[in-house]
Amino acid sequence: MNIWQIVSQIFPYAIILTMPLLITALGGLFSERSGVVNIGLEGLMVVGFFASAIVIKGLESSLDAAAIPIGLLAGMAAGAIFSLLHAFASINLNANQVISGTAINMMAGAITVYLARTITGSGNISIRIGVIRHTIPVLSKIPIIGPLIFTQTYWTTWIILLIVLISWFVLYKTSFGLRLRACGEHPSSAASAGVNVYRMRYIGVMISGAFAGLGGAIILVTYSGEFNGSVAGLGFLSLAALIFGQWKPLGVLGATFFFGFAMTVANVSQVVPELAVIPPLILKVFPYVVTLVALVLFSKTSQAPKAAGQPYYPGQG
Repeated sequence: MNIWQIVSQIFPYAIILTMPLLITALGGLFSERSGVVNIGLEGLMVVGFFASAIVIKGLESSLDAAAIPIGLLAGMAAGAIFSLLHAFASINLNANQVISGTAINMMAGAITVYLARTITGSGNISIRIGVIRHTIPVLSKIPIIGPLIFTQTYWTTWIILLIVLISWFVLYKTSFGLRLRACGEHPSSAASAGVNVYRMRYIGVMISGAFAGLGGAIILVTYSGEFNGSVAGLGFLSLAALIFGQWKPLGVLGATFFFGFAMTVANVSQVVPELAVIPPLILKVFPYVVTLVALVLFSKTSQAPKAAGQPYYPGQG
């Protein structure tokens, strides 16, 4: 098996793993661009994971595949609502945003597992249906690109890529995006220009919650099929991808795909003969080592929003 065959086998699975990372990191981008650091992405993913599992489990017998988009919307709604706790603590109470995000992670895991055990008795919620992979007929015949991108793909992948493009347009081509970014750079100047900093930051945090909840829901309907109370650290990896991507939508797209590809290589290494010669432990820790190295290399040149993590006090200079 040559390199091209290995890549063509791994690539579709890498895309599958990338999508939850991508949409969650994109949510973190909106929050931090507004000036609120949200390290509670892991917990918000778990909340969306749980909410979508409950909704799809309850509707799949009557609605069948139509329950999937409803479950995805439920995951987004749950993430957005739960993120209000972080928004209130960080924006209204001026609490330490790192501590607030940590509390979100701890609360989300405990509450969802408790509810799952109360409902099912085991703590796991399995669904019968999921998103089915399809090969796009004409586009899959395109040389090189076709087999990689348009073969065995989920419709959720294209929804998320569309959200990325819309997010780029909103952030850089609309007055809303300008106001949001201004609140993360110079909130006092934005306020003097008539921008409601509190409202913009609430919107940014709620978008991050909705996108993180969608990320958890996508895990359920694509490759998991069961809520088990954990998203295996993908929320934290999304934060790393956000930094690696320099708080820009297209940069986040590249960073999350890089991490997704590294995770895929680790997961499929034992079934690919050319990769089986590498000790499994090395491949398992590879994505996280790469994350640490990337953070070290880019820490000095990072272009984080200047006011990210800083409380805003009306009338401050």
